[in-house]
Amino acid sequence: MKYFDPGIIIVILITVLLFTVALFAKGFTNALLLEAGILLVSIKLIMMAYRNSLNYNDLKKELNEIRRLLEEKSQNKI
Repeated sequence: MKYFDPGIIIVILITVLLFTVALFAKGFTNALLLEAGILLVSIKLIMMAYRNSLNYNDLKKELNEIRRLLEEKSQNKI
């Protein structure tokens, strides 16, 4: 849950709620495919945001390690 901020959780809940309302309002018609497509796009965007947060944290760790090594190297020269 540390990668899901309150904004993402709210978007997930609203998306599921709107999909459920559209399902009952329109019924099982061809419009359901459109609603399912919109739901899948929303899920894909949420998954991309999650993956970006993982990549950001990995990159941040690597940059901190490089910074630490550079600081050690500069202290050893003095």
